Amino acid sequence: LLTFLSSPVIVVHCSAWAIPDDMAKASVDGVKSTATAGFLAMKRGGSALDAVELSVRALEDNPTFDADHGAVLNTNGEVELDSIIMDGRTLAAGAVSSVKTISNPVSLARAVMEKTDHIMLTDRGANMFAESVGIPAVPTNTLVTECERTEREKAKNYAVEVKEGHDTVGAVAVDCSGNVACATSTGGIRNKMVGSGGYADNLSWAVSCTCHGESILKVTLARLFHVEQGKRAPEAVEVSLRYMGDRVRGGGAILVSRTGEWAAKFTTERMAWAAVEREVLWYGLNPKEEFKETLRQ
Repeated sequence: LLTFLSSPVIVVHCSAWAIPDDMAKASVDGVKSTATAGFLAMKRGGSALDAVELSVRALEDNPTFDADHGAVLNTNGEVELDSIIMDGRTLAAGAVSSVKTISNPVSLARAVMEKTDHIMLTDRGANMFAESVGIPAVPTNTLVTECERTEREKAKNYAVEVKEGHDTVGAVAVDCSGNVACATSTGGIRNKMVGSGGYADNLSWAVSCTCHGESILKVTLARLFHVEQGKRAPEAVEVSLRYMGDRVRGGGAILVSRTGEWAAKFTTERMAWAAVEREVLWYGLNPKEEFKETLRQ
C-alpha cells in the first residue's frame, strides 16, 4: 500500500520528567532546532530513516540531554549509552546497549541494522563491531560533563539519587513516500537496566517512548495497541500513557502515522517536544502547552 504525502512530518522529544526551570529554555531550543533540521533534510530528499538518525545525533551531541555528551554516570564514573533505530518500511531494527566509548550510538545502531544479521549488540561486542566498520572509539572522559561529575559525587556522598532526570531523546518521522522510522537514544539513570523504547511500521505508525525504561517495557508502550484498534494518534497515545500511569508510572511518547498524523503526549510534569509539518514548527514543554511558528523560507 503506497502513500504519498505533500509534506514530510517529524516529531522529536527529550525526556518526560520534572525538567528544572534552569534547563527549560535550553531543552525547548534543542528540540526546536533539531526538528527543523530533520524536516529540512527530508525536504531535500532524505528519507525518514535519515531524518531520525540525524535528529537523534543532534540530540545526543547536546549536553543538555542525557543521551551521549552529558549522560548520567554509572558507579564507575562512566557513561553507558543505549540506542535503537527502526525502519518502518522493512521492520528492520538495530540497537546497541552499554556502549561506553562511542559517540553517537544511534549511528552505530543503524550500522547494526544495515550491516549485520543481528538486531542488538552490547558492550564489548558493540565496540568490536564499531571498529570493524570504521566507527572510531573516543575516550570515555570526552563524553562526561562536569555537571554529571558533580551529580555523581552528590549521589555518592549522600547515598541518594540527586538528579531525577531520565533524559531519553527520540525522533519519529514520515517522509513524502509514506515511509516511517523511529530512533531513540539514552544514557539512562544511575545503576540502570536497558530500556529504550521505539517501534516503526509502515502499515501504521512510528513511536518513540520516554521516561522509566523498565516501566515502558512492562506495558509494551511502544506497540501502542490502541492505534491498531482504530483510535486517532493523540487519543491512542493518551489512552496508552494513562494505562501506563495507572499500572506503573508516568511517561511520554511521540507518534507519527504513515498519513502524517502526529502526537506528542506525556503524563509527567514536563517534556520538551517539537514537530514540523508543512513548514510549521510546533513545540511545547508543559502539559497542554502548544506553540507554533512558521519556518523561515
